[in-house]
Amino acid sequence: MIKERIENLRQVMRREGIDVYLVPTNDFHGSEYVGDYFKCRKYITGFTGSAGTAVITLSEAKLWTDGRYFIQAAAELEGTGVELMRSAQPGVPTIKEYLAETMKKGQVLGFDGRCVSYEYAAELEAVLAKKGVSVAFNKDLIGEIWTDRPGLSKQPVQILDIRYCGQSRTEKLAKIRGMMKEKQADTYVISSLDDIAWLFNVRGNDVKCNPVVLAYATVTAERAVIYAQTEAFSDAVTKELLADGVEIKPYDEVYPDMQNTAPSHTVFADGTRVNYTLMKQLPKQVKVINERNLTLLPKAVKNATEIENERIAHIKDGVAVTRFMYWLKQNIGRITITELSAAAYLERLREQGEHYMGPSFEPIVAYGANAAMCHYSPTAESDTELRPESFVLFDTGGQYLEGTTDVTRTIALGPCTIEQKKQFTAVLKGHLNLAAATFLHGVRGYNLDYLARAALWEMGLDYNHGTGHGVGYYLNVHEEPNGFRWKCVPERFDSAVLEEGMITSNEPGFYLEGKYGIRTENLIVCVKDRETEYGQFLRFENLTMVPIDLDAIDLESMQQIDRDRLNAYHTQVFETISPYLNEEETRWLKEATRQI
Repeated sequence: MIKERIENLRQVMRREGIDVYLVPTNDFHGSEYVGDYFKCRKYITGFTGSAGTAVITLSEAKLWTDGRYFIQAAAELEGTGVELMRSAQPGVPTIKEYLAETMKKGQVLGFDGRCVSYEYAAELEAVLAKKGVSVAFNKDLIGEIWTDRPGLSKQPVQILDIRYCGQSRTEKLAKIRGMMKEKQADTYVISSLDDIAWLFNVRGNDVKCNPVVLAYATVTAERAVIYAQTEAFSDAVTKELLADGVEIKPYDEVYPDMQNTAPSHTVFADGTRVNYTLMKQLPKQVKVINERNLTLLPKAVKNATEIENERIAHIKDGVAVTRFMYWLKQNIGRITITELSAAAYLERLREQGEHYMGPSFEPIVAYGANAAMCHYSPTAESDTELRPESFVLFDTGGQYLEGTTDVTRTIALGPCTIEQKKQFTAVLKGHLNLAAATFLHGVRGYNLDYLARAALWEMGLDYNHGTGHGVGYYLNVHEEPNGFRWKCVPERFDSAVLEEGMITSNEPGFYLEGKYGIRTENLIVCVKDRETEYGQFLRFENLTMVPIDLDAIDLESMQQIDRDRLNAYHTQVFETISPYLNEEETRWLKEATRQI
């Protein structure tokens, strides 16, 4: 099927005079996860991961993806004729390098400019122009061959009450307009869906697991416009937005409105998020300020209301996950449990929590060798039965009106080898070490990542992903600009100074291909510590309240400081979660959080 689709695409390419066609994962808004309408890369390659770009020539087909998906992509691309290009690995060129090396003078690179960022497409165009290669950015060729393509989502829009978000949209707009004035910008163009949802205090369901609305927005000193599918806005929602000076216009009208921008205007836009086609509509005389979104940092720094609500969300989530762990430990080997049935059971437990709105991402429940694939999610074809041996890794999260959760626990379903315990304990020690960090204001995630890897590096081991990512408030589970990683990756922007109120995941891991995977993840919020003559110190507070499996620990590898940290965390988990459990569950949790 994939080979046939690629050949159909090549026929259209020949007809349109396109020599190479670029197929990214993006929607029109630079989203990490996209709705069904936008899954062109999945359609043309068969690869189901959330990150990757396909390049189709008249004789070759290649897919670039990152280390999270190497194992998964290799399996899914087998037999398709699509070659896996392992990004950032020795000897593997970047897409830009590959195109610059292989394309010849007079050839044409095609892509749908609505699905490629302004900055990336401009860089491609500049690089290829030196070789005499032109760019055709108005070519949605996948759309021409995808005959049963789903329609654009238009789920109902809801207003997020101020008791959850803590700040009105008029206050947020005033802040952004103040920032625009400092930048001397007349118009701020916003394409990223989570920024729009945050700024206007709206939520939707147009991207699975991400409560966002398919929309563009513009802000000027006098006017704010949301361009969206108007039928998704009820009269009541439209009226409330209008009362705050926010106008709703049809989704596609953003393009002619951009064409009508006054030539004397200065437009502020984040070139990494706004799409190429949109920016090409601007008159050439318009000055463009290409910088990171003005909403980026205010969104990442949660206010007091949001942080307190997040604590509430994590209690509800912790109760569900703890009850799941109890059920799993009691029933493994007694009843049939598979990856999918386990995920479904945990989802039913979460649904019992007040204000639960759904999962924050596709659940990762991975048994044995499946867990070695960092972002594996079970399907009907891959669903594996859990047995009383080896590890099961579950990485799941929930969306609540009070916030977004993301937790990973690795559970020993039976006896573990010494090697497994030592690896589990090294991951745990790194997790505890990072959570205990105290640091001066001005520190970035790059500065702290080693704390999470040290125990593994001492064993000559590592993991091929970042240690942590920012998390939105009842928004996207992956949020810039904060995060933890040691390697500077051009396409990542999670290197911001850590600020009070930022929520970040803490998730070191270890993966042994073909055998098992280990990861331990909590969400942590950055809070103020003491202030001295050296400056303001900061630290982290654990939001996640879920026990860590003591059955998988090698006690001999735990120094006293490691034991003290785990004991303190487990005391907090028991005190926080036990009031919501029944007698049997409480008895189990008491033993599961015993002092070591």
